[in-house]
Amino acid sequence: MKIRLLAEGGAATATLENNPAARDFAALLPLSLTLDNYAVIERIATLPRKLSTPPESMGMTPVTGDIAYYAPWGNLAIYLNGTVADRGLVRLGKVDSGLSVLQRPGPFAVRIERMSD
Repeated sequence: MKIRLLAEGGAATATLENNPAARDFAALLPLSLTLDNYAVIERIATLPRKLSTPPESMGMTPVTGDIAYYAPWGNLAIYLNGTVADRGLVRLGKVDSGLSVLQRPGPFAVRIERMSD
């Protein structure tokens, strides 16, 4: 599934994975969130509820452009740089284009919605 992340100044597009957490995230869309800075390498936002995270989907090593769910905190994370593996992360998808729109310092508003096929 393709999604669009709209922020002041532009939009990014992304493709969601086909896993339980990503499907659960897609069910929340459209969604308006505030992205905050976290540890210089990512933008994070609190989701309205926890996502489905079967044990077999847990754990990943994020790279630039990854969209992930951090299960221990229940938040969305968009990676601006890669980092070390974390067993609490579940890959939701990957930014396809427009990552620069999300690279500015937070907090800032973003609307996430499904794209038409």
